[in-house]
Amino acid sequence: MTAKAPPAAPDHSARHADLDTPCLVLDLDALERNIRLMADHAKACKIGLRPHAKTHKSVEIGRLQMAAGAVGLCCAKLGEAEVLAGAGLQRLLITSPLVGDRKLDRLIALHKATDEIIAVTDAPGQLAPLATRAEAASRPLPVLIDLDVGLHRTGVTNAEAAVVLARQISEHRSLRLLGVQGYAGQVQHIASLAERQQAAATATSRIRDAVSALEAAGFACEIVTGGGTGTFDIDPGFDLFTDLQVGSYVFSDVEYDAVTLGRSSPHPFENALFVLSQVVSANHDTFVTIDAGSKSFSMDGPLPRVAAPGGGALVYAPFGDEFGRISHDGGPVDLALGERVLCVVPHCDPTINLHDTYVCVRGGNVVDTWSIQARGAAA
Repeated sequence: MTAKAPPAAPDHSARHADLDTPCLVLDLDALERNIRLMADHAKACKIGLRPHAKTHKSVEIGRLQMAAGAVGLCCAKLGEAEVLAGAGLQRLLITSPLVGDRKLDRLIALHKATDEIIAVTDAPGQLAPLATRAEAASRPLPVLIDLDVGLHRTGVTNAEAAVVLARQISEHRSLRLLGVQGYAGQVQHIASLAERQQAAATATSRIRDAVSALEAAGFACEIVTGGGTGTFDIDPGFDLFTDLQVGSYVFSDVEYDAVTLGRSSPHPFENALFVLSQVVSANHDTFVTIDAGSKSFSMDGPLPRVAAPGGGALVYAPFGDEFGRISHDGGPVDLALGERVLCVVPHCDPTINLHDTYVCVRGGNVVDTWSIQARGAAA
């Protein structure tokens, strides 16, 4: 199935003459509609949301997600969790295994200071150092067994290994096994809905096998977490997950615009995040140069899409660290020096990590500026 073209983005370019460029522009109306849509979907499906803050790295957006009913937030890195917890967001799951004395010390400090910090583990060698430190806390540290469901990045590789690890966790009174995590990252960007459904079913069968084996061995799985934006409309149908680790839905981006996401609507989430730039050189008939290059956009996936001006006919190409090349799909480019160009971000997570702030707009008018507090929290 070929994904239909995403809806046109609002034209903010002419209304931002006073903004310095390049800058990251966040459409708050679209953001709030995306958060509400996902929350309503989860409620209708009777499944929880545990949105991934690795996407937005923002205290303000995390608060909006929690206010919409999220059961907690995910963090890929310990540093992200420290930033969010320091701002009062108290229910956090760190989705990556933590290794090393300094990281474990920081984890236990967070465990002592928050309502709920959940860690993941995928190897027996991680347990003793973790359990020893957790003994200093007033309550056991909640942990999930991380499952490899086809991405092969982290996680135990089969149900038998999950049971072995569960038994070893149970030997440590300072640890409390809550269930499992299985993230099928390899599935999320499959463009075809039918192909993605099939791949998701294969990945989820591995989670189901592990849950069945754990329960047969006497280990209850209070939490079964995983999924993502690409499978948000698929995962609830498996009747297995307790909550979904959706992330990119808050913004959407060029990557997800290429994916047929929903059954009833191919692109239910709006583009909410853009980079605003301006023409800095216009000496050629067939292209102009803008001031947004690889230091403004992540280039690890598709290219940015020009949202305005041009009605979809203008095309972005890399032109160096600081610059982009804007050409016309079939003719000369009639953009003047200083004219504003608004682009949909190509891959939202790493693009956000290149910027310090969100310039927040409503109806094209700047209403606020939000710091990206967890930017660069790589450890």
